[in-house]
Amino acid sequence: MAKRLDILVPFLNERESVAGFCALAGDLAAQAKERFGLDANFIFIDDGSTDGGGALYGEHMTGDWSLITLARNFGKETAILAGLDRSEGDYVLLMDADLQHTADVALDMIGRIIADPDLDMVYAIRADRAESRTLGRYLASGFYWLINMGQRYEIPANAGDFRIMTRRFAMALRQLRDQRRFNKGLYAWTGFRQERILYKPADRQGGESKWSRRKLIAFSLEGFTSFSVVPLRMVSLFGGGVAALGFIYGIKILLEVLFTGVAVPGYPSLIVAVLVLGGLNLALTGLVGEYVWSALSEAKNRPNYIIKSMSGPSAVPLAQTRKTGRASHDD
Repeated sequence: MAKRLDILVPFLNERESVAGFCALAGDLAAQAKERFGLDANFIFIDDGSTDGGGALYGEHMTGDWSLITLARNFGKETAILAGLDRSEGDYVLLMDADLQHTADVALDMIGRIIADPDLDMVYAIRADRAESRTLGRYLASGFYWLINMGQRYEIPANAGDFRIMTRRFAMALRQLRDQRRFNKGLYAWTGFRQERILYKPADRQGGESKWSRRKLIAFSLEGFTSFSVVPLRMVSLFGGGVAALGFIYGIKILLEVLFTGVAVPGYPSLIVAVLVLGGLNLALTGLVGEYVWSALSEAKNRPNYIIKSMSGPSAVPLAQTRKTGRASHDD
């Protein structure tokens, strides 16, 4: 029997790209069959779209495909997990629906992972960050430097979800049921042998990116609270440094009073101490609160997602979802 390639495509309000992606999907499936003997099966995950784009896949898609419609917007990280839970392929390829992930790069990754039996993942890293502002590049570099500090594994910079993995890697990833998911960290934490390639994304064909600056900051904070204790340690070290400086300053004041009789004005120094220590305590309290909220989210043990419906020629009945313990709802 031919091996199977499952292609997971999470999307949110990508109506303008449906026809173009379906054409790309047909070409990718044909070349995967011709060059590697793989039977391609597309799994689309509608992450709470409101533009009606999900219904258009039935008009344009051919071959083996299914559409998972989630009950609301759970986030791209969780939508990928929903697709992984339904995947049974020998290889699993992750792609975006906005046409920035090209068939040529996908076929290159497929060829690499098939050629090396010991390889379990190939991921693509953006080679062109010229459109990013200098400040943004520095902030991104600082983020990865901090989150990788003291880790036994490295979360690669500029690596997104455009990647292919073996079935054993996908099965291992499915075991990680984090509520606040940071897939970049989960890919690295899982381990196995991984290889990177460089690529230049194609231009977006329609719509806008769903990643605003506010969402990127929140996503980065989730990464820190999920995979790094460095922020807490940095604040602790800063607090220790402030306490040490305060102690030295107190000794200085005491010596001046004892040996020179100089009366040190108390109001300015008192205000500075109150502002510094008060601000530090508030920042530390907020940071600890983020970690507590992250722990509380995991402790609630809610399902990662809820499936509203499934459609398409390769769709699996929702009854099977209940048997595997995944939450779902029949229309």
